[in-house]
Amino acid sequence: MAESDTDKNAPLLDVRDLHVSVGETDILKGIDLTVSVGEVHAIMGPNGSGKSTLASVLAGRPEFTVTHGKVLYGGQNLLAMLPEERAREGIFLAFQYPVELAGVRTWQFLRASVDAVRRHRGLKELSIREFDKLLDEKREVVKIDPEMLKRSVNEGFSGGEKKRNEVLQMAMLDPTLAVLDETDSGLDIDALKIVAEGVDRFRSPSKAIILVTHYQRILNYISPDRVHVLMDGRIVRSGDRELALELEKKGYDWIRESVAA
Repeated sequence: MAESDTDKNAPLLDVRDLHVSVGETDILKGIDLTVSVGEVHAIMGPNGSGKSTLASVLAGRPEFTVTHGKVLYGGQNLLAMLPEERAREGIFLAFQYPVELAGVRTWQFLRASVDAVRRHRGLKELSIREFDKLLDEKREVVKIDPEMLKRSVNEGFSGGEKKRNEVLQMAMLDPTLAVLDETDSGLDIDALKIVAEGVDRFRSPSKAIILVTHYQRILNYISPDRVHVLMDGRIVRSGDRELALELEKKGYDWIRESVAA
């Protein structure tokens, strides 16, 4: 989706009563979520609450079955789109566990992906010189050695390097909606700062970010507009950044008890 297709504060993503299952197991049990351009939404919650399922469904991963509800993206029926269509339309998913692509060099993967997105947007493909200049500019932000770009995608990368490579992909593809599934997991404090800086630089009035996380710590560097707590497949509380700080102090039990009361 081109930037001109969005207006500031217009609903970019509209999720209504979304129910999702895997096999016979219900995972999401009625999610309502509206995200406008220019906003950063943090999705928090304990293990098994459905956070990663929500991220995966938005990206179109096929192992999840939508049993009820609708998802509109820029007014279009997102659930009717194939995963590759969603990517071309400007949805990016940073994986909780980034996959390795043996035999596909990182720079080749990035070049092919950038070309595909630009063609879909009706833009001319970048020349080699233009691509290399863009790649150098973006990799500096996440501090990736240029030699690493010659390796197969994520092959031999440390956990932190894989997460930084995900942020590099996001920066190169320039999506409209970035869904970051626990991008902060497994990172030491230095890697966390680098990743957070890369995400914060991506932030824009014409884009939106959904940041899935267990912990408040990445929100020290990326201030969210809204924080949602997901439990047992439902969003049980929403608020501003103060909600995340309260979760850091009290954990999730106090919310679980208040919901059960």
